[in-house]
Amino acid sequence: MVAPTHVCAKAKQSKARKMYRVIVLLVFVAQLCNGFYLPGSYMHTYSNGDSIFAKVNSLTSIETELPFSFYSLPYCKPLEGIKKSAENLGELLMGDQIDNSAYRFRMNTNESLYLCTTSPLNEHEVKLLKQRTRELYQVNMILDNLPALRFAKQNGVTIQWTGYPVGYSPPNSNDDYIINHLKFKVLVHQYEGNVMEVIGTGEEGMGVISEADKKKALGYEIVGFEVVPCSVKYDPEKMTKLHMYDPAPSVNCPLELDKAQIIKEHERITFTYEVEFVRSETRWPSRWDAYLKMEGARVHWFSILNSLMVIVFLAGIVFVIFLRTVRRDLTKYEELDKEAQAQMNEELSGWKLVVGDVFREPELSKLLCIMVGDGVRITGMAVVTIVFAALGFMSPASRGMLLTGMIILYLFLGIAAGYAGVRLWRTVKGTSEGWRSLSWSIACFFPGIAFVILTVLNFLLWSSNSTGAIPISLYFELLALWFCISVPLTLFGGFLGTRAEAIQFPVRTNQIPREIPERKYPSWLLVLGAGTLPFGTLFIELFFIFSSIWLGRFYYVFGFLLIVLLLLVVVCAEVSVVLTYMHLCVEDWRWWWKAFFASGSVALYVFAYSINYLVFDLQSLSGPVSAMLYIGYSLLMAIAIMLSTGTIGFLTSFYFVHYLFSSVKID
Repeated sequence: MVAPTHVCAKAKQSKARKMYRVIVLLVFVAQLCNGFYLPGSYMHTYSNGDSIFAKVNSLTSIETELPFSFYSLPYCKPLEGIKKSAENLGELLMGDQIDNSAYRFRMNTNESLYLCTTSPLNEHEVKLLKQRTRELYQVNMILDNLPALRFAKQNGVTIQWTGYPVGYSPPNSNDDYIINHLKFKVLVHQYEGNVMEVIGTGEEGMGVISEADKKKALGYEIVGFEVVPCSVKYDPEKMTKLHMYDPAPSVNCPLELDKAQIIKEHERITFTYEVEFVRSETRWPSRWDAYLKMEGARVHWFSILNSLMVIVFLAGIVFVIFLRTVRRDLTKYEELDKEAQAQMNEELSGWKLVVGDVFREPELSKLLCIMVGDGVRITGMAVVTIVFAALGFMSPASRGMLLTGMIILYLFLGIAAGYAGVRLWRTVKGTSEGWRSLSWSIACFFPGIAFVILTVLNFLLWSSNSTGAIPISLYFELLALWFCISVPLTLFGGFLGTRAEAIQFPVRTNQIPREIPERKYPSWLLVLGAGTLPFGTLFIELFFIFSSIWLGRFYYVFGFLLIVLLLLVVVCAEVSVVLTYMHLCVEDWRWWWKAFFASGSVALYVFAYSINYLVFDLQSLSGPVSAMLYIGYSLLMAIAIMLSTGTIGFLTSFYFVHYLFSSVKID
């Protein structure tokens, strides 16, 4: 028998061990919370003299929308060779190619340095440099995850850009000049913070952590990165005697063209740079504010607010009148006795006369179930993505995270797509037979459309040697993600749909379809016209979204976008329900597809707006390849919008019709 004192000692030891674990866990969590930064990436502090190397992204142009590698032009290469940075899925799909560069900075050390002198330019290099210059290509440089910011004056107004041009072409001249000298300004903020120290390990292998309360960590955070580009003509014979990072004389940007470096054959181009470190009061969480400022903010906010108020007002009036009309019809119909109801049915026309046909199976019912299933998935993906972006989880500091998050959400929401599509199939057919085939079709429908469009565009990018082309390896990775995650989850969602409680129709369907009265005008005209109201909630925001995508501007007003999205959902539901009721009132019981396209037709206006934007706002876009890319991506976006808005309108109309006919007394 164990002694009582020994048992007590073991119990105390066990209790002390548990308390120890809790304390260690709390300290660890506190340290994580202290270091957690939202939005953006982790904070990096530097000491005086620390070496910091800038990185370079793909060359981009608003004229061609074809990104190219930085080292496709004769620029100076790093001593250790070119190394690609690890890129996420979104960056690869966006055409980003982030490489190391030869540009080296030393914290708080102002210096002017020599980089390299090229070999004499050959005909191909001259042709390429001139082409990139005239197509307005920009060099996108990154330091500590901050893009280089450039300020330029245009008509007396200071405009900020990210990156700097490859070169420039003076007006009324056939010559081109290359940017070969860069003047950098690095804004730094002095940082002081507590240090958490690991001083040893316990007997059980757990870290013993103590806080050095009195010890302060001194360092500098990079909170700004600005560049002034120059073109300077050097004596190549003199400059070739220097080695990389040797001191070079500081220069002022020359205004005379005879002192600038011209691009022509047999010229040797010397690249230099200088850097100045400037103390700033800007703190780390605010360092992206300079990039996220939107020009014309007052006009933007006023226009959006005005548009939202008009749409809410009009949609509210229509919906209130509509509700009063339906309620009056229902009240009159239910107050009549059976004989009066029979007489009323003979004398009156309206939605009450299609009671035996309103739930008749529509044409192409399988396609409808497929599109509704994919629409549920795309809507869920959009809502969750915009909510997370509005909360700051997908900041521009994390490049490609927005697109990566959307793809991951789309894959995992396959379970919702399969469930919605198969449950609708069971409702329409009255049986679960064929649900596997339907689930496979849901899993393949929109990804198949996207695959075809992206493959055609990818061939165009490959033919242009652009970094925007998706590598073959990435194709296989996307195929593996789709087959291993999306397909199984869609099938599992379909299985759950077969096990869910079936939706019972409140009325029986007649064996013989009722004849639909002739109309003076096609009902599809009204359906297509209905898309104008949802489009009214979108078109102003579309301008800013298109500008961010095609003009290289940052878009970060996700709070407003979330409001617009919620309003769009409400308007799509209202428009679809109103049109469904109007069709039923004229004894047209074929409401299924019309309910879908009443709100889904907004995609037609979005695509038309994208063409309008191409013609009137992207006049600088040059070449058939660039136009094909723009139209292809716009078409893919319009299809996704059609599936999403159409699904919202259809599901709302379905439950409305179900409620409407379940409220009527039927013999």
